[in-house]
Amino acid sequence: MTARIKHQLFFPQPPAAVWEYLTNSELMELWLMKNDFQPVVGHEFSFRAGPAPALDFDGIVFCKVLEIVPFKKLSYSWKLGPGDGTINVDSVVRWELQPKDNGTELLLDHGDFAILKNTGIFDAMSTGWLKNMQKIADRLNA
Repeated sequence: MTARIKHQLFFPQPPAAVWEYLTNSELMELWLMKNDFQPVVGHEFSFRAGPAPALDFDGIVFCKVLEIVPFKKLSYSWKLGPGDGTINVDSVVRWELQPKDNGTELLLDHGDFAILKNTGIFDAMSTGWLKNMQKIADRLNA
């Protein structure tokens, strides 16, 4: 499937500051969702939010850390469903941090959709990722 969500945002902070918001569970909760993330390859974790029955989403995203290159790259699987044991979204989230003059370019690539049964959830994720990246910027600039 060719579906992909791509966003990029510039932060006037160094990569280490942005990285903290991508890998610290407590900070991730401030801009994304409650979670039990640990920055360890192979760690299985989940994000938890309110359910969205209209999108066949029970509020739990099941993930596994796939790659970590400190201050540069992070990727994890991203699976969700309606809560009956079926998965209607199976994909990969990739973050890349690129040092730029006086800051960091943060790139999000959410793709590799092995399963995408609901285009509504895809649209919600696309909009949501951009809003959430802006929340990181707002917190870093506060």
